[in-house]
Amino acid sequence: MAKVQGAVIINEERCKGCDLCVVACPTGVLALQPKEVNDRGYHFAYTDKPEACIGCASCAVVCPDACIEVYRVVEK
Repeated sequence: MAKVQGAVIINEERCKGCDLCVVACPTGVLALQPKEVNDRGYHFAYTDKPEACIGCASCAVVCPDACIEVYRVVEK
């Protein structure tokens, strides 16, 4: 049976670091960048544990600025 792996793409320049996606992620894939900031001065979200992503897209649904895209990759 094929395994489904998720892939999260975050537009770091548009992200305002609201932390909603980090809280919504059931597997703890996302985190806020602790030291770096984007051009707008926000600590942006990034994929801390990409291998744990299940592709549920909860993060993309709660993102108020539509900065997140989630893809499902089938591994055979």
